[in-house]
Amino acid sequence: MSFSDLFDSGFKKRNEDHFASIVRVAMDDGVISEEEKAFLDRLARNLDISEGDYKIILQDYKSHPINPPHDYDRRLERLYDLARMVYVDHIKGDNEEVLLRKISVGLGFHPENVKYIVDKALTLVSNAVDLDTFTNEMKNMNK
Repeated sequence: MSFSDLFDSGFKKRNEDHFASIVRVAMDDGVISEEEKAFLDRLARNLDISEGDYKIILQDYKSHPINPPHDYDRRLERLYDLARMVYVDHIKGDNEEVLLRKISVGLGFHPENVKYIVDKALTLVSNAVDLDTFTNEMKNMNK
């Protein structure tokens, strides 16, 4: 096995675990709604989850560990990616924002602040900021 294979398999596993943790959040009420399913479909494409792995994860999402990033910058990066996906795909409505809030709590953001964090993230993304600007603005929002 080459070095690049090790990197690729680690990256793939991390994406699968990230996707599975989001599926777990979506399943917290026991059902994946049509809106959540559409969101998961887009997320799977963006994370390069194969159709076969997607089906396996949906059936056995609890077997994947929930690994929220310990590093705040990584959390912000994941939030940025998810917020961009919501914005770019023109996902509308409270259901998507509620799901994004749930995912944000799963990423490690505090439940008391998550509505404000998600609102700020969606506003920044709608203003087409890059990741560096997003990260700086999110870090400075409490100052």
